[in-house]
Amino acid sequence: MIRMLLVEDEDKLVATLIQGLRTAQIEVDAVRTGREGLQSALEGDYDIMVLDIGLPDQEGFTVLRKLRAAGSDLPVIILTARTSAEDTVRGLEKGADDYMAKPFSFDELVARIKLRARPADDDAAPAGIVRVGACDLDPEARTLTCRGNQVPLSPREFQLAQLLMERGGDVVPRAVALEHVWGSATRDNVLDVYIRYLRSHLGADAIETVRGVGYRFVG
Repeated sequence: MIRMLLVEDEDKLVATLIQGLRTAQIEVDAVRTGREGLQSALEGDYDIMVLDIGLPDQEGFTVLRKLRAAGSDLPVIILTARTSAEDTVRGLEKGADDYMAKPFSFDELVARIKLRARPADDDAAPAGIVRVGACDLDPEARTLTCRGNQVPLSPREFQLAQLLMERGGDVVPRAVALEHVWGSATRDNVLDVYIRYLRSHLGADAIETVRGVGYRFVG
């Protein structure tokens, strides 16, 4: 069972999430302030933290910065009522693994929690294999396998998939992808073309577009 720390001060939302998440086999501890959230995250044995940005004592961004400064790699999903690309980038730069804008779909939140939570030891990828979601990428053999099926990719498609997956499901900015795969940030449209190629192989939902920022591999 996934153990989750919820840092949120809206009582009704907390009650609703606790009830729903427990039925989804996710054990939840909830705190209301950033100070409590940081202390619990550092001292508790959690698989993931869901962190609201608008807390009564300090911004969730501050909590996240302090958590990463303390050396914690606990996966963090931020909740925010702010939907601008600038705020999204700010959260990701400070070490968030994912974000969701309020109001959000409960089913989507559960899916993201299960995707981002620390994997159980028996579900860890073999040495040298990059695993994101249901996909395994072998850089040495240059193969990509999703849901048990090997995916045929061109060298450029493989290079792009490898970049996206090696970020562990984090958002890869467009400029970074263009520079890494093509060595230039000037041919902007070519990235969209190759994202479409990958989606045609993997499914439309395998790669998420983060508007104004870049792309994220979901698998």
